This record gives sequence, C-alpha cells and structure tokens, in this order.
Amino acid sequence: MKLKKRKIKHSAIFFLCWFAFLVFLVDGVLGFQTLVDYFGSYALVEISLLLLVILPTLAVYKFTKEQ
Repeated sequence: MKLKKRKIKHSAIFFLCWFAFLVFLVDGVLGFQTLVDYFGSYALVEISLLLLVILPTLAVYKFTKEQ
C-alpha cells in the first residue's frame, strides 16, 4: 500500500497542532492531576487523551482528498 504524501502532510500538521493544544489544555488549564482525581485513574485519563489525539488524526488522514 502506497502512502500519499499530501495526506500524511495534512495529518502530521493536524496531529502536531491538536497535540500541542491538548498538552496546553491538560497541563496548563485543567491540570493533569485534577483530571486524574476526577476520573480516579491514571490509565483512564491517559487512554482517553491518547484516543483524543489518534482518532481525529486518523479521520483527517482518511478524509483528506488527493488531487
């Protein structure tokens, strides 16, 4: 399966921006420890944050149109 450069480029840009935003939001605004206290588990918070990064990135990759 040949990967398309444009799709990878758009997905990578989205991934970096979204990841930076989530890091800023979780670390600066909400506080990671506050989320852990709210959800009660490090694993649950980490898995949910990981899915919040991976799933939208895959969606951008899938729906980016090639010319």
